[in-house]
Amino acid sequence: MSKVFDTATDCKLLYSGPTKNESALILLRSKLAAISHRIGIPDIKRENMLLVASELVQNNIKHAGGSGMIQVWMQPGPILDILALDYGPGIANLTMAEKDGFSTAGTFGKGLGAIRRLSDESYVYTQPEHFGQTKRWSGTVFLARFILGKENDFMPLKTGLFSRSLSDKRYNGDRIYWQKSGNYLRWLHLDGLGHGEEALEATANLATHLTHSDRLDTILEKVDRQLVNTRGAVGIVGEIDFTQRNVQLLGVGDMHAHIYDQEQMQPISFAPGILGKEHRSTSPFQSSLGKRALVVTASDGIRRNWGTENFTGLFSHHPQLIAYTLGNIMGRISDDQSICVTAIG
Repeated sequence: MSKVFDTATDCKLLYSGPTKNESALILLRSKLAAISHRIGIPDIKRENMLLVASELVQNNIKHAGGSGMIQVWMQPGPILDILALDYGPGIANLTMAEKDGFSTAGTFGKGLGAIRRLSDESYVYTQPEHFGQTKRWSGTVFLARFILGKENDFMPLKTGLFSRSLSDKRYNGDRIYWQKSGNYLRWLHLDGLGHGEEALEATANLATHLTHSDRLDTILEKVDRQLVNTRGAVGIVGEIDFTQRNVQLLGVGDMHAHIYDQEQMQPISFAPGILGKEHRSTSPFQSSLGKRALVVTASDGIRRNWGTENFTGLFSHHPQLIAYTLGNIMGRISDDQSICVTAIG
C-alpha cells in the first residue's frame, strides 16, 4: 500500500519573513542553520542552501527595493524549498538575466546562474509591469529546491502543495491527504470550519478513507459520518487516472477547483453544505484531459478571482511554483489557506 501524504505533517512553512534590507539575510541564515542541524542536512548541501538564500535575498533588495518575502518550506520527499517572491517590476528578459555576467543593477550578474547550479531543482516565474495593463501582481518568484531524501515517491509526480494556517499559528484546519497508487492519484482536500484547534481536530485521522474506499462518493460518505461530532468541514475528493487521462471531482461546501486545459481555465463550484452537519447530494464532475493540463483545488482561504489574464504564463510552470505563487498572492489573511496543483503531461 502506497503512503498517504498529509499536509499537517509533510507540508510545513518553516520560516517566512520580509526582505527589506540586509538584516533579512542574517535572520534567514540563522534559521537555515537551525533547520539544517535539526534534520541533519549534510555540510555541502547546507552551504549550497546558504549561498542560494543569500542570492535570493540580494535579488529582492537590489531589483525590487526590498518589497518582497522569503520563505523556507518542507515538502514531501523530504524536500526543502527556498522561495523568494517580490512585488517589483519583474524581469523583462529572463533568458538574458540567467546568463552569467548579465546585470541590470551594476552587479557582476552571476546570481541567477548560481541559483540554478547550486540547487537540485530551480524554477522562476516573472510578470513584468506593462504600461496600460492592470495586473493583480507584477514581480518575480524564485523557487530553489533541495532534495533531502534518497527515496522519493512524491517527486515523479508534478504536484504542488501549499497549506498555511491563519497568522502562521500552530493549528491549521486546512488539510490535504494525497496518495499515488499505480496509475491513479487520489486526494482529499478539507477545510475545517473556522480555524484553530477545533478546526484542526475536525480534519484529522481521515487518511484511511482514501485507501479503503473504491468510489469518491463512498469516501465523502465516510468522512461525513466521522465528522458528525466535530465542528464539521467542507471538502473535495479527487481522482486522476493518468492512463485514461481523466479527472473526477466531488465536493461539498465553499471550496473551489479549476481545470486548466488547452490554455483555458475552467472554474468548478460544489453543492452547498457542511460535512458532518447538513449538505445536499452531489454529482461528480468528470472531464477528459489533454496532453498537458492542470487540476487545482483550493479552500476558501484562497481567493478564486484569478485566472490566466492576471498571471500570464504562470500555468505552464511547475505545479509547486504555481501553488506558492497563488497561495502567497491570492491567500486571505483572515483564514487558513491551502491549494493543491497537479500537472498531467
